[in-house]
Amino acid sequence: MTLVRTLAGPPPRLKAPAGTCDTHMHFYSRAYRALPGTLNPPDATVADYRRVQAWLGLERAIVVQPNAYGDDNRATMSGVAALGPTARGVVVVKPSVTDEELERLTKAGARGIRFMNLLGGTLTFAQMDEMAARVHPFGWSAIVQLDGRTLPEHAAQLRRLPMDYVIDHCGKFLEPVAPDHESFKAMLRLVETGRCWVKIAGAYEFSKSGGPAYEDVARLMRVLIEAAPERVIWGSNWPHALAEKIGYPNDAALLDLLLDWAPDEAVRRKILVENPARLYGF
Repeated sequence: MTLVRTLAGPPPRLKAPAGTCDTHMHFYSRAYRALPGTLNPPDATVADYRRVQAWLGLERAIVVQPNAYGDDNRATMSGVAALGPTARGVVVVKPSVTDEELERLTKAGARGIRFMNLLGGTLTFAQMDEMAARVHPFGWSAIVQLDGRTLPEHAAQLRRLPMDYVIDHCGKFLEPVAPDHESFKAMLRLVETGRCWVKIAGAYEFSKSGGPAYEDVARLMRVLIEAAPERVIWGSNWPHALAEKIGYPNDAALLDLLLDWAPDEAVRRKILVENPARLYGF
C-alpha cells in the first residue's frame, strides 16, 4: 500500500481483452459540496482516470455515484458525458424525483440506481422497493451494498426486486466467512435466480488477511466464479475513497487478482467484457 495516488506504473500481467469494462469507479470534485461525514478524497478527474484506463487496458467504465454527493449526480453524469459512448452511470435518486428527470438521466447514460445499506448511504434498503419500482420502467438495474453477513435477512427483499441487481464489493463480508457460511450460501442462492450479479471490487477495504492475495475474500470468489461465471463483473473501485485512511492499493495488482481467482481466460473474458456488456447495454 502506498499513500500516493498513482495513475500509471508497470503494466498488469493480465492483458485486458478488448472491451474490458471497469464496472465501479467514481469521480470527485471540490466544485460540488460533499455531505457531512462522507468520504471526500482529493479531486479525481476524467483526465486522471483516462491515464488509469491506458495503464490497465480498460475501455469501458461504469461511473458510480459516490456517497459524498447524495443525490446530486452532476459530478457522475458530467464524467459519463466526458468519457462518451464507452461509459454508463449508476446514480442516486430520491422518491421526489420526477419521471422527466429519470428520462433525462437515462438519455444521458444512466443505467442503474445505487442502494447503500451502510453508513453514509443516501438510499438504504428502506427505500429499495419504492425506488426500484420507479426506475425499472427505464430499463435500469441496481447495485446494492451491505454487510454480506446480513444477506439472509435481506434475501426476500432482494428476490422481489423487479430488475437485475449487483451485490457490490464481493459481498462485503465485514468479518471473514467461510464458503460454507449461511450468508455466503445465501448469496449463491440469489445468484442462482439469474437476476443477481456479484461485483469483484474493493477487496482491500474489508479483507482481514490483507494483500496482495486477500485470501479471506479470494476463497469465496473462487467458489462464486466456478458456480456462476456468467454472473460476475469486475471493478477497480478507483480512486479508492478510503485510501487516505488505509493506503492506496496497486491498481494493476487488483486486476491481476483475476489471474488467480479466474484462471480460465474464457471466464475472465466473461467477467471483464461479456457480462458487463449484457448488464449495461454496450
